[in-house]
Amino acid sequence: MPLKLSLRPGEKFVVNGAVVQNGDRRAALVLQNKASVLREKDIMQPDEADTPAKRIYFPVMLMYLDEQAKDKAHAEFAARLAEFMGAVRDPAVLSECVGVSKEVMAGEYYRALMRCRRLIAYEAERLGQADVNQSIPARSHAG
Repeated sequence: MPLKLSLRPGEKFVVNGAVVQNGDRRAALVLQNKASVLREKDIMQPDEADTPAKRIYFPVMLMYLDEQAKDKAHAEFAARLAEFMGAVRDPAVLSECVGVSKEVMAGEYYRALMRCRRLIAYEAERLGQADVNQSIPARSHAG
């Protein structure tokens, strides 16, 4: 099934590890086959993985974008998820963590990333951050 991306002027995204930037006008791209795609707003830099939930998101993102990084990133993911689950008592959040783990084990990394966003939102809410939608900061550059 094709994936249609509607892009803002200048918006960056990653396709199979390559950083691509849209030109100066809105554009739409249609990807006809399966590819690893992340928009700029979903890309996290290493220094942005500064909370427990973001430390779960980051290695999942690496597994999604970089086939070579999967083994190392998976070990990091497993360790960070275990730490997070050891500190959380909310059954719904623990269930979400199990869902993230199942998605990763199935190789469904994009779905796992979307679940991780819920963990980041939960964490931001618990930490009293005002705008949980900005939990993964947009970057001025994607790579």
